[in-house]
Order: sequence, then structure tokens, then C-alpha cells
Amino acid sequence: MIIATTFLTCCVKLLLIPAYRSTDFEVHRNWLAITHSLPIDKWYYEETSEWTLDYPPFFAWFEYLLSFVAARFDKDMLKLDNINYASDKTILFQRLSVILSDFVYVFGVHRICQALPKGWKKDVVLPILLLTNCGLIMVDHIHFQYNGIMYGILLISISLMLRDQFKWAAFWFAFLLNMKHIYVYLAPAYFIYLLRHYCLGQTLSTKSLLTRKLYLNTLQLAGIVLGVCAVSFLPFASHLPQVLSRLFPFKRGLCHAYWAPNFWALYNTADKLASVILPLQGNQTASMTGGLVQEFSHSVLPTIAPGVTMGLTLIFSIPCMLKLFYMDKNPFNFLRCLVLSGLTSYMFGWHVHEKAILMAIIPLSIISIAEPADARMFLILSTVGHYSLFPLLFPAALIFVKVLLMLLFTSYAFYSLHKIHLARITRFALPLLNIWESLYLYGLTCVFLYENLLHKALGLQTKLPFLPLLLTSTYCSLGVVYCWGMYYLDFLRQEGAKTKSM
Repeated sequence: MIIATTFLTCCVKLLLIPAYRSTDFEVHRNWLAITHSLPIDKWYYEETSEWTLDYPPFFAWFEYLLSFVAARFDKDMLKLDNINYASDKTILFQRLSVILSDFVYVFGVHRICQALPKGWKKDVVLPILLLTNCGLIMVDHIHFQYNGIMYGILLISISLMLRDQFKWAAFWFAFLLNMKHIYVYLAPAYFIYLLRHYCLGQTLSTKSLLTRKLYLNTLQLAGIVLGVCAVSFLPFASHLPQVLSRLFPFKRGLCHAYWAPNFWALYNTADKLASVILPLQGNQTASMTGGLVQEFSHSVLPTIAPGVTMGLTLIFSIPCMLKLFYMDKNPFNFLRCLVLSGLTSYMFGWHVHEKAILMAIIPLSIISIAEPADARMFLILSTVGHYSLFPLLFPAALIFVKVLLMLLFTSYAFYSLHKIHLARITRFALPLLNIWESLYLYGLTCVFLYENLLHKALGLQTKLPFLPLLLTSTYCSLGVVYCWGMYYLDFLRQEGAKTKSM
């Protein structure tokens, strides 16, 4: 099934080679030029293009290796002053490089399936859910990024956790953090599970805290993580502050240009509504005429600083981490906490990108085949999360493509998970969902019709150009917040000893 599904998805990806490309295409072309043309002590200083290198060193080395293959296609793409260069050979190379790097993701899916007990659920349903994820296809093969290779490394690490190969799992997760540091969203769950079940062992007592094994295991894990980071950052040790300033640009706003559907999207919406209903002194109102939705300061509600977002993320992470620490050893509990760790950071983080929702959807895909409650949350979150990616593919010519990709994936997800869990269907409700959750998902159709038909028909594209994005972001935020809250409560209610496994 993995081979057949991979072949099918590769055919789709090849058909998308001439599709729309975002500015991320130029970002990665520029990074190819930087790493190929300059010595490493200049990589994180180069500013010829506005798209400066801001990923960790391992990804920079990945671009460096790709650049030697790129030179075989078109050497002009490796010139620093060739801003927005996009020859046919450049497009072909960059698209093919994403498709080929996705085989790391395929291998990760294979490793996950190997780590689970035999059965048609993991042999048929799970590979299709992971390999045909429409969010990954839209983001990597239309919008253009290299998320597939990184999620592949994540799946390899998770598969090792499922097999209790903790040291190798820690190694690959540390490697991943040095490819793209946003995966630190998932680090708390890794830290707690490894501390509890590798360092401390199965029993918690004063005696267990003083054993030689505890110190030895802790030192081994610390050595693995620090060793990977040392290999990554030592070549840049002489200008480490500059590298870190690129990796953590806190001068960016609270939200991205298109608000990721999280708590801050609802906060921004409340501020805009308050600024209209309760105008401030001096007739100050929220900016309502921008073509893109982006907030740098709030008009009525308090302006949020980076420290506030980090504090809220920490506060809301603590309960589920404590719960995981005291639960019995069960890799599925680790996966559930991993999803919550990613979602909590997505909910309250600083300058969160909408694409980060995949960090919760992909691990949740694995446990969706285990229990009906996990499947229910997966169906809601994947539907809302994938729809929230639609604004990334804004050209009208892509409407049919993105709708078809999402409908095919979502239809299969509902059908297959219903067959697995054999849940009773309520009248007018979708499989595994109640009527209110179903009505909410039906509402996405109304949002889509307004954004693509009604808004223009009413002639509001000039007066209120921001409104479709605002509506999409706010409506999807309600669904993401609901999934986060419900899944969080379900996790806290679990009894560690009674949690079922596959």
C-alpha cells in the first residue's frame, strides 16, 4: 500500500510542477545561492535579498548540498544578484528536489507502520492518511516548501519512541530541531516522556531518584542532544549571536500576514470589533482597509509582547505534561501529549504560521486509528486545519485543485475511520461527530462560498478587502480552539493504567 500510494501521489506532484509558486520559491532559491557562493561565515549575514537565511545550520547544509545538483540544471539560479530568478530549469529543479526529498517522509511512514501491531488499520488506512495528506501537498508542492523531509524525520523519531529506542529517538528529534527550530513546539512532550520512562524508569520513589542508572541515562541523553547541537552550531561559533538573531526574529508582529487560526486570531478580531463599536479618543480605529490582515499593535485591547505568548504557552503546557509524567508507559499517551504540545504552542505562540497546524494533524493521524475519541478530534482538526491553508493558494485558478485535494482526503478520512470504529451515525451528523460539530464543518461551505462568490458579488472587494481572510481565520480559529480544549480535557481525564493500546 505504501508503494502504490507513493506512486499515485508522485504522479499528482509531477502534475503540479507548473502550478502557482509563493515567495518561498524565491526564498529557497536565494538560500541555494547564499550557501553555494559564500563562505559559511557569511551565510547568516548576507542581505542582498530580503529573504535572508533564517533556518538552523542543518537546513543550511541541506541547501548547500542541493546547490551542487542545482548547478547541473542552471548555474544562474546560484547568483546572489539574480533576485526572483525563475527559469524553466530552475522551476523544474526546485520542484523535483521537493518531490525527491519527500522519500524521507515515505520512509518515515514505513517505519511508523512497522512499529505498530499487524492489521489492516495500519497496513492500509494509516499509510493512505499519512501519504495523501492534502495539507502537505498544498504547502510543499504548490505553495513550495520542504516540510516533507522534516516530517519524515519526525515520523522516524516517533517510530523509535514506539519501539522504546529512546536514545535514537532523541538523536533524530535533536537533528530535526537543527533542521527547523519550530519543532521545539513538540519538545516538552519528548522531554517529559524520556525523563519519566528512560531516565527514571517505571517506578517513582526517592530511591529511584538516587540510582546510578538515572544519572547514566540522563547523561547519555544530554550528551546526544548537546552533541547534535554542537555539530550543528560549532562551525558558526564565532558569530553565534548573529545566527540566533536570525532564528528568533522577535521584531516580527504577533501574527503573520494571514492570521493563523488560533487564540490570537480571536483576540485580534475582538480588538477590531471593539475599535468599531467603542472608538478611542481622537477617532482612532483599527485599520480596516488593508489588503492583508496583519496586526502590529492593538487599538482597544492590550498589545501583546513576546513574553506574554511564551508565558501563556508555558502555563497551558504544564497540566498535560504533569499528566504525562504520572501516566503508565504507553507510547499512545506520548503521541496524545505530543499533539497537545504542538497545539498549545500553535494556540498561544508568537508569530505562528498557519502551516504549523500540520505539526498536530500528522501525529494525530497515527492515533486516529486507535480510539474513536482520537479519530473524532482528527476529523475535525484535519478538516478545519486543511481548510485554513486555502488562503495560501489564493489565485482563482487553484480553486478547483485545492478543493479537490481536500475533498478527496477528507472523504477518505471520514469513510475509513468510520469503518474502523463502527460508530453509530446520528441523523444529519457526519460519521463519529455529533450534530453540532457536523454543523460547524458544514459552515465551512458557507465561508468558502462567501469568500469566493458572495464577497465579489456584493462589491466589497474594494471597501473591505480584508474581510474574506478575516472571516476564514476567525471561523477556523473557533474549530481549532474547540479541538484543543476538548482533546486537552479528554487527555486530563484519562486514567494512565486503563488507557487502551492497539
